[in-house]
Amino acid sequence: MNGDLTSSIRPMSRPARPARAAGAAWFSPTVLRSAVALGLLTSAAIAAFVLVGLGGSQYYTTPLAVRGYAPGHALLRPSGPAGQIFGIAGVALMLVPFLYTLRKRIKRLRAVGNLKTLLEVHIFCGIVGPVLITFHTSFKFNGLVSVAYWSMAIVVASGFIGRHLYARIPRTLRGTEVDRAEMEARAEALRGELAGLASPALLARIDTLEREALPQAASDLSWLDLALGEVRLRRRLRAFARACRRDGTATGPLEEVLGVMAERAKLLRTMAYLQRIKRLFDLWHVFHLPLVYVMLVIVALHVAVVVYMGYAGFGR
Repeated sequence: MNGDLTSSIRPMSRPARPARAAGAAWFSPTVLRSAVALGLLTSAAIAAFVLVGLGGSQYYTTPLAVRGYAPGHALLRPSGPAGQIFGIAGVALMLVPFLYTLRKRIKRLRAVGNLKTLLEVHIFCGIVGPVLITFHTSFKFNGLVSVAYWSMAIVVASGFIGRHLYARIPRTLRGTEVDRAEMEARAEALRGELAGLASPALLARIDTLEREALPQAASDLSWLDLALGEVRLRRRLRAFARACRRDGTATGPLEEVLGVMAERAKLLRTMAYLQRIKRLFDLWHVFHLPLVYVMLVIVALHVAVVVYMGYAGFGR
């Protein structure tokens, strides 16, 4: 089996996981490794700074008809110093994700950087950039700006869908896709772990759960289950864990068994739906990339109009 696959999914021998304190359950240092979490935290910090520190809360809630008389208008309007910084920084961040696209499509660049890291940067910039651009518009949408802004919003929304589909395709630590043979080998290895950890009675209960909760044939596959089945599976796994604890199964080995069982169940479900997920991901590319190019063209036109009309200088 590929060593990357083993390390990217779960180590073959695992120490018992310490229980988290109830007060710290909502936060873990691993949160800071998530581009989505970092993007949302950074966006929240920017929003707090603009709304509170720069007086944006009062300015943006002032009616458009009299906003020009508001104290923050000179600073926060789209052509004001802060407004232009928001726009320039936002567009710059929206262009950074193209490094990920170039890295994937140009053969000479495929050895440059880590694909997974570039994807995380792509996601981070795709979250923070639109927030800055939103403040650049000062929540006033009309004309070409409106088209540019809503095309950006559609691109961002479709980006979250693409990220969801991408995460459902197993990959190694280097970001390369895992083939089906490796996935099957990993599933068998996890089955062997379960056989060594669980009692025959518990193993039989696990087999029953897999038969009832996972697709067993092509006829069991459905688009509804693809969308909602993962949530249902997590509920079944939690219910199974509660039932085992109520039965008085030893807590030490049980936690190990539950961890291996959950990984195997999720892997089996991914294998069952892998072809559909890949098909959706290919269709997503067909939809997403043209929207990105349309957005870039509109943004370029907006910048050209702004420069031509003389609004590019700070404070004008």
